[in-house]
Amino acid sequence: MLWTCSLGLWGLSRQDSVWRDEAATWQVAQRCTAEIWHMLGNVDVVHGCYYLLMHALFECFGAGTTTLRLPSVVATGVAAACVGSIGHRLAGMWVGLAGGMAFGLLPAVQFHLQEGRPYALVAAGAGISTLLLVTLLQGRGRTAYWAAYGGTVLLSGLLNWLSLMILPAHLATLVWCRAGRGVWTRWTAASAAATACVLPLILFSRSQSAQVSWIPPLTWHMLIGPAVLLAIGGAGALLDRPRAGRLSVAAVGLPLLAVPQIGLVGLSLVQPLFLDRYVLFSLLGLALLIGTVVGSAVRAVGPRYPRASMWVLPAVVVVATTSLLPQSLAKRSPSSRVDDVLAIASDVRRMKETGNAVLFIPAARRDTKSVSPSAFSGLRDIALAESPEKSGTLKGVEADPDRIRAAMLAQRRILLVTDATRVAKPVTAERDRMKASVLREYFTAVADEQVRGRRVTVYERLGSARWVSSAGRPWTPRGQGPGITKGTPGPGSPGT
Repeated sequence: MLWTCSLGLWGLSRQDSVWRDEAATWQVAQRCTAEIWHMLGNVDVVHGCYYLLMHALFECFGAGTTTLRLPSVVATGVAAACVGSIGHRLAGMWVGLAGGMAFGLLPAVQFHLQEGRPYALVAAGAGISTLLLVTLLQGRGRTAYWAAYGGTVLLSGLLNWLSLMILPAHLATLVWCRAGRGVWTRWTAASAAATACVLPLILFSRSQSAQVSWIPPLTWHMLIGPAVLLAIGGAGALLDRPRAGRLSVAAVGLPLLAVPQIGLVGLSLVQPLFLDRYVLFSLLGLALLIGTVVGSAVRAVGPRYPRASMWVLPAVVVVATTSLLPQSLAKRSPSSRVDDVLAIASDVRRMKETGNAVLFIPAARRDTKSVSPSAFSGLRDIALAESPEKSGTLKGVEADPDRIRAAMLAQRRILLVTDATRVAKPVTAERDRMKASVLREYFTAVADEQVRGRRVTVYERLGSARWVSSAGRPWTPRGQGPGITKGTPGPGSPGT
């Protein structure tokens, strides 16, 4: 746990950057409870429990990157401790230590180790529930342990209902171990109770399924990653020499790795949902099986070189840490995410003039304003009809296209906040196409800045452009950005 938390605290602020997914957590957590409930009726109900938790933490400790990400650091540390404890109980100290330390080093875990999103908390819940199940299968637990097991599965399901795929993984473990009738009865009762409590959330969230419509359909190349993970896990399971009817690392780790991965693939055939973060908790099983590999190496070296066997794990950790260092550094840099909503706040402050208008293409880029409201003070959001807080949404409700067009034509100077060229997608929404068309026809770009996936461009009405930078120097348009050359201005995203 200490090892994993140390990895999490390393570079926690990511140079004070916050990307779009974390920005959703940031802005919602700062709303009052009534506004959060109102929003959950429209969007993101699947993350409602997490938003309420973060709201409480923001109220107690204030908004900041540390408050935003520290829960994920602690949760990942708890998950690593659970891996260590399970490995220790089932296969000895070296397997437990190796598995627990390997979990924090896995690249996908390092990514979500510092994320202001719920997936690390789900992994902690999966680790705790699996540890409770192992305790019960070893005959150490009492009835209260079954209640704790069901409660942990329930909380994980409320954080993300796809975490319920851990139940068929545990089911496979029970079959493998040939659990007794009493265990089956209690497990079925606890699992059914947890699932029944999460079911209303599952049914209600289906009405908001349009939120995941951007996820691409499953393709063969998407299966390469899961196949590699299953191959590594399968090798670890073979080294554990699994036998039917025996509780072992393979009996716990292999189903925990394989079942959620295969289950997500199956669900993605019905509706595209294939994102590795949804089954991040399955990497608990991979870490356990990696621990088995290291433990086997220690046992192999031990008889002939007793003293050398003590250094097998430290040597493996040093080699793995060194090998993964470039990737670890990359994941702690702002460029590891698709954008940074805070990056252009300083540019907006520098480029704006009091009374200017501001537009966002697409409307979801209004998250920059929601997270950094002070940077937009004095600017008029001329497209916004109802704020995100009042409308119960993340991006607010914009006016009709005709009304936005009239408001734009009444402006002399407009700041456009959009995606940087390298990450921008074609403009498809009617309002956004209209905004781009008006800017292209009646305005000209006089200043442009792109940083960390975000872009702010200043437009002035044709005939009034000054062609200077905000610092007062002559400004030369960037020819490589669409819509930036004089005579053909535009918002600068592909397709406009």
